[in-house]
Amino acid sequence: MKDGQQRFIRELTKEIGNHTDQADIIAEYELHVYELVKELSIDEENSYEAIVKRLGTPREISKAWKQEVGMTPRKTQWLFILCNLAIFIGGTILTICYNFFDWIWLEQVWFALTDVSFIIMLIYLLFWGLLGYEIGKEFGHRGYRLLKRTFVISIVPNLLLMYLIVFKVLPYEWFQPLLNFPFIVTAMFFTGLLYPVSWLGYRWGRKVSV
Repeated sequence: MKDGQQRFIRELTKEIGNHTDQADIIAEYELHVYELVKELSIDEENSYEAIVKRLGTPREISKAWKQEVGMTPRKTQWLFILCNLAIFIGGTILTICYNFFDWIWLEQVWFALTDVSFIIMLIYLLFWGLLGYEIGKEFGHRGYRLLKRTFVISIVPNLLLMYLIVFKVLPYEWFQPLLNFPFIVTAMFFTGLLYPVSWLGYRWGRKVSV
């Protein structure tokens, strides 16, 4: 590591002080500084100034991190888990009402949604991309473990529903006209894409956070 890089990290460590995530913050910025110097081919004489110009001064960075203490990983995790659960519960209520109540307007809504099922799956996929992006943007390098935990917890209702349908615990008739071979294959394909898309969103958000 060049002297300019060492100076920047040394000053940042001092400014961060006893922040609870000091080690993760410093490790993240060491990586950012290394990638920046490599990308711009900065010479030793101007390395510190170039780093500060791109990333901000150590004091500015420290101030920003201290302002974000209120946005904890646990709050972010449960926010997305509850959003996903709300989507799942909403779909469950809609399915139950459609199968037990003869409401004309509900039938119209049901068939309208089944006609655009591909678009709904695409929007849901984008939701997971947003999840990764926000985690990467808010927590940077230390958000990777948070992303994995959030994904595992959030995906459980989806997998449970698939299990109940495949093993006929829930009547197939409840999900007509969705349950055909093309739809099942498409649903499995999109489910397989959820983690890669959220991971790409996380990488993008982490890059934007710099």
